Amino acid sequence: MKDFLKNNGVLILIAAVLLSLITAVVSYTFGGVADPITNVFGVIATPFRNAFHAMVSWSEGVYSDTFERESMEAELSALKKENAQLRRQALDVETTKQENERLKTLLGLRQERQDFEWTDAKVTAHGSYNWAATLTVNKGTASEVQVGDCVVDQYGYLVGVVSVTGLNWSTVRTVVDVDLEMGGLIARTDEAAILEGDFALMGQGKLKLTYLPEDAEILPGDTILTSGLKSGDEATYPAGLVVGTVDQLLRDESGMSDYAVLTPSSELNGLEQVFIITDFSQN
Repeated sequence: MKDFLKNNGVLILIAAVLLSLITAVVSYTFGGVADPITNVFGVIATPFRNAFHAMVSWSEGVYSDTFERESMEAELSALKKENAQLRRQALDVETTKQENERLKTLLGLRQERQDFEWTDAKVTAHGSYNWAATLTVNKGTASEVQVGDCVVDQYGYLVGVVSVTGLNWSTVRTVVDVDLEMGGLIARTDEAAILEGDFALMGQGKLKLTYLPEDAEILPGDTILTSGLKSGDEATYPAGLVVGTVDQLLRDESGMSDYAVLTPSSELNGLEQVFIITDFSQN
């Protein structure tokens, strides 16, 4: 056998090559199985083709996910902006509605108190400290606002008195401020007394009515008005402004006199707009 292969090896090799060529031609001609050489290259190339295809598919997936996420983020951002715009519009509508209600109420007050000249003002700051309870408004001397002018809310309830003026701003000392002092009147009995701020009561948002007549008939729930007189001199404030209502009647520390604790009729902490009485006619 060895001798046979040795003697006929070249012939066998030639026969094998010819057989391979015949097989390749037949496969190519009739579309059958790939020839051995092509098959070898195909086997070697298949893992690389698979890897390349997987990488392309992954890249397409990443691109698709990124594009979809960016689209969603853009859409969400647009929705947020639209929501913010709608909320601003709703707030503007509500603010306008509230302002219209205030002005409508004020119109009735103007008709009732034609002896007053008014200017409206926005509250720009609330100042509440251990020693003061004030408001800052956006009207001043340029709008003919002066120190001593009374300030009311939309219902005509007394808010306080202008204590400092600037060109386009003023400080208002509210009715609960410790430095407030002005004439008061018990509406039911027409008895006069003095309205005063009190350090202890200021923290509760209240004030007191002092120097009550000895036989004053004052009861919880009584309405207290301004009398028109300023304590200590001849200057006057407008009379008949509602200041507050009586909570309780107490005796001072000396035990010599009584005083009434009042709750202001104006909601001082929630004020956004006020009206300054710049002038009034005396009765």
